[in-house]
Amino acid sequence: MKPAIVTFTASATELATRIATSLEAEIFPCGFNGADAKTLLPRLFAEGRPIIGICAAGILIRMLAPHLSDKHAEPPVLAISADGAHIVPLLGGHHGANRLAGQLAAILGGSAALTTGSDSKFGRGLDDPPPGWTLADPGAARPAMMAMLIGGKILLDGHAPWLAEAGYPVSFAGKVKVRISETEGRADRELLYHPRTLVAGIGAERGVTTAEVVTLIEETLRSQNLARASLAALATIELKADETAFHEAAAHFGVPLRIFSVGELNQERYRLANPSEVVEAETGTPGVAEAAALKAGALLVPKRKSRRVTCAIGRAKAPIDPMTLGRAPGRLHVVGVGPGDRPSRTAAAVAALEAATDWVAYGLYLDLIADLRFGRTEHRFPLGDEEVRVRHALELAGQGKTVALVCSGDAQIYAMAALVYELLDATGPRRLTDPARRVAVEIHPGISAFQAASAAAGALIGHDFCCISLSDLLTPVDDIRKRLKGAAEADFVTALYNPRSEKRTALIVEAKKTFLQHRHENTPVLVASNLGRPAQKTELTTLWAFEPEKVDMLTIVLIGSSTSRTLKRGDGKTLAFTPRGYAKKAADAQ
Repeated sequence: MKPAIVTFTASATELATRIATSLEAEIFPCGFNGADAKTLLPRLFAEGRPIIGICAAGILIRMLAPHLSDKHAEPPVLAISADGAHIVPLLGGHHGANRLAGQLAAILGGSAALTTGSDSKFGRGLDDPPPGWTLADPGAARPAMMAMLIGGKILLDGHAPWLAEAGYPVSFAGKVKVRISETEGRADRELLYHPRTLVAGIGAERGVTTAEVVTLIEETLRSQNLARASLAALATIELKADETAFHEAAAHFGVPLRIFSVGELNQERYRLANPSEVVEAETGTPGVAEAAALKAGALLVPKRKSRRVTCAIGRAKAPIDPMTLGRAPGRLHVVGVGPGDRPSRTAAAVAALEAATDWVAYGLYLDLIADLRFGRTEHRFPLGDEEVRVRHALELAGQGKTVALVCSGDAQIYAMAALVYELLDATGPRRLTDPARRVAVEIHPGISAFQAASAAAGALIGHDFCCISLSDLLTPVDDIRKRLKGAAEADFVTALYNPRSEKRTALIVEAKKTFLQHRHENTPVLVASNLGRPAQKTELTTLWAFEPEKVDMLTIVLIGSSTSRTLKRGDGKTLAFTPRGYAKKAADAQ
């Protein structure tokens, strides 16, 4: 998870930027009095994000103290002096804080003040094994660590070179018992580490349920008493890259799903224990589950079957980095970033942007999210070329990348989400490559322009509303005219997108005339431009006084319904709203 750097003074900006660039961290300026931090820090802490405060240690301690409960679950929290010379891990020392302090010391040329006994004497704590290793019972580490600090030695059953590398003495005469095993079952007074050496190869019929996939994997592990903690990845054939149940099963086990091509799996055809002519006729390879499992090394558990799923377990000689196994299934996040300002982004949108390695968008939209850019590869496109842009994003994802296709507002409203699915469904010359057609797609809604405009000047969309685009580039003019007439007759509050450009000037004029035929001339009209940006401007006028020639492509126009009203506040500002009928409800209740 990306570290959060919290600053309280402007002078900390340079140091924060230096750290953020090196660690791909996110900076949160909180101001001198720290008012924002009182809510920000507990939220980051609850999310499990590493926190780096460029401030006095006491500030972080006072703000987080009420939220401390389980030391085994707390994320790293560190304080750094204003000059970067001293890095102090405050919390989560054995959950990455000490290692992060060492990294920061190397980056800044400072010193890490490590106060945990194990890290003062050894390279890492026994309760903090390296990636690829899991301690079965973290509570057993404390007495073992105490024994090591007073001169104890380890009696090792299995292979774990990281112990010696961390400085732990290993001896046949050792009294601290450490066992390395992929199987369940810990003896008394021993430390049991599970190495992540197992890969579950899986195959299935189309549309299988997640429950059936999960159940068969669990039964296959139990058949040999294998520990779930030793599972490094699920693996399958590229034909199943878009199988929802496989993605959900991987999330259930907390491991990645890895994909192999038909050719890669065919390399294992002579090592299969249970080859199948039926499977080969269907997929092009005589085995999916066993072949995928064999990519780990040796076949530990041959293929087992449920009604619609197959599973086999492969075993590597050492912990596996799953990122080196096959490739990741492609994933496309279609992200709406709202009007453009940082506060208007949803948490889901930010998380998707952070998860992606590649961003694809019209250049202006990428500029709006530049503060999140660290380490991302940008693919900039000019205005227009929508299909080229979306196709590029899908094909990138088809290569196994996690891609964010960025849209302003909401990606589903006059944006790219529908085009994504249109291309996934396309045939003939528009057909995507097979890998691109199998990518997982997630849509992350954003605040659309009509919502932001209404909120900026009251609540015009408080009752039934509709949205109509006046762009005739993709929609016939006569269809737009029908929709304008229908919206006016039906008395909808109506948001007009793409109201006018240099070449398209007539339809917005026609829209005014159409609505004047069905609305009072004093009907509120909101004209909003550059929403969420420094040049934001909102103007509340009437249908009669509305001047169509003053709007452009960066403007959205909201025309009220017959019940929409205006309200002048004490500060002199006039707002518009559309009652839903609560006054009548209250009157009827009396």
